[in-house]
Amino acid sequence: MPDPTEKLRIDKYLWAIRLFKTRSQAGDACDKGKVKCKGVPVKASRTVAVGDEYEVKAETRKWVVKVTGLLHKRVQYSEAIQYYTDLTPAEELDRIQFQAASFQTGKRMSKIGRPTKRERRDLDGFMDL
Repeated sequence: MPDPTEKLRIDKYLWAIRLFKTRSQAGDACDKGKVKCKGVPVKASRTVAVGDEYEVKAETRKWVVKVTGLLHKRVQYSEAIQYYTDLTPAEELDRIQFQAASFQTGKRMSKIGRPTKRERRDLDGFMDL
């Protein structure tokens, strides 16, 4: 177990608590000003302290997280959520729920678009008459 007084970078922390898939994505978000502490953009090298609150704008949603513990390596989600408190406003959570309900997978609907093999056989038989 690492020493609690040990330093931890914000990009590594955001990656470890699973807000970003890769550490480089977390670093890029910091460089682009998408991670803020008290309304001020932070650099990827900023040291994280317990009690800090960060506003994080990830690819799909906005988070407001409060640091409750330092996590130095990536662990499974059920363990990672113990190291932060989610303070995201309710209206943001409602927006995410709405988006999830209307999310399209990119696959075509079964009744729309190109005919299936069965429908194509029926059409070919119809056209031959």
